[in-house]
Amino acid sequence: MTAAAAWAHLPLVKALGWALAHFVWQGALIALLLAAALRVLRSARARYGAACGAMLAMLAAFAITLALSVPDQRTAAPPESARSAAADPGAGNGVTGSAPGLLERVERILPWVVPFWMAGALLMGMYRMAGWLAAERMRRTGVCCAPPRWQQRLGQLARRIGVWKPLVLLESSLAEVPVVIGFLRPAILVPAGLLAGMPAEQVEAILLHELAHIRRADYLVNLAQTLVESLLFYHPAVWWISGLIRAERENCCDDAVVAVQGDAHGYAAALVRLEERRTVGREPALAATGGKLMIRIRRLLQQPDEPRGGAALLLSLGLLAGALCLFAAPPQTDRTGGKATPYTKWLNEDVVYIIAPPERAAFLLLRTDAERDMFIKQFWLRRDPTPGTEKNEFQEEHYRRVAFANTHFASSVPGWKTDRGRVYIVYGPPDEIESHPGLGLEQWLYHHLNGLGNDILAEFADPNKTGDFRLKGMAPMKK
Repeated sequence: MTAAAAWAHLPLVKALGWALAHFVWQGALIALLLAAALRVLRSARARYGAACGAMLAMLAAFAITLALSVPDQRTAAPPESARSAAADPGAGNGVTGSAPGLLERVERILPWVVPFWMAGALLMGMYRMAGWLAAERMRRTGVCCAPPRWQQRLGQLARRIGVWKPLVLLESSLAEVPVVIGFLRPAILVPAGLLAGMPAEQVEAILLHELAHIRRADYLVNLAQTLVESLLFYHPAVWWISGLIRAERENCCDDAVVAVQGDAHGYAAALVRLEERRTVGREPALAATGGKLMIRIRRLLQQPDEPRGGAALLLSLGLLAGALCLFAAPPQTDRTGGKATPYTKWLNEDVVYIIAPPERAAFLLLRTDAERDMFIKQFWLRRDPTPGTEKNEFQEEHYRRVAFANTHFASSVPGWKTDRGRVYIVYGPPDEIESHPGLGLEQWLYHHLNGLGNDILAEFADPNKTGDFRLKGMAPMKK
């Protein structure tokens, strides 16, 4: 197997691919729920909390999906392709000449999407890191302490708004608008000349805005937000929610300023004075002119715009509908109209538990019966412990196990489909069996299993006494 093929079949790579694919509809669904909530919520704090919750839900959905997609190497479950085939052995798989099913084609593509996602996430992370370094450079370069009068006034305003951390007020030749940088020891940077060039009450309003950011720990939230943006950068809903968080964050701080000063019009006038100093950057620093400034000013003057987001809502609906169509699409049938053939039976019954995913994928690409016959012949030859002899012990033992499972473990389904049948076919007869029919419990002990270790205990339970024993777990026996 080539390095590229080995990469494509790494369990973590396949899990990442499925997590990325599933997040398309998960992110769209979360965005739709948030859009519905925003129709009801009116206060900036509630809207900000809902947006942050949605962003956290997106990260959690991706992480949980990734965790669930990684196969547990401690269990005895067969490969994912084998499980899906066993669950629906009669479904068409393109074995008789048609193309593979839609989901199977997607599964082949997903591992090759992962490198592009990794490259994008890395570039986004580097861009964010560069912004953070630039913000830290602003704190150390071209700055000087503000006059003592304003340092003292900043302390008074901090206590008034509820901030008790040590603060520093700096005049900067690099900052175009007031910004706050840092969390443990935050610094407020104001453009050089701002303290002397604006009325004192307007300067105080701007400083109160930055102090509100510090009290709310917005610096940390902003860094966490950029992390989610870097990981899930490919989904438009992430950027919509991120923009909403930034806008509502500024609204929350505006409300805090008005609550302290009680003069919305005066504060709006101060924001207007800062409009010409506005920057467009997205560094991990929080500025008084963040968000859409004119919308904030109209909001302060009690002229709020109608809630927007119709485009994002339509986009989320489209993504959700497309993803649901993809994952709900029925598998394609073969040219026989979905009827079982010797090749579908061989793939989905005879060797479903022992065929490797690359082998299954290669078999599905074959177009003629002659190619399939040759593949099956080579399949058994690769597993023959005594090549060159007429007898293939592995093949004979495998079909003996299948026949034994069908004879002894059949219940409401054929024996090979049951959990006991699967374990028996994959690992062979156990070294010891302990059965408790009255309790609906059966335990199989294997003294050694390659890849699993020594004294592996498989426990089966049949609580309803129907004869359908289900595997509870397969792990080393406790001593």
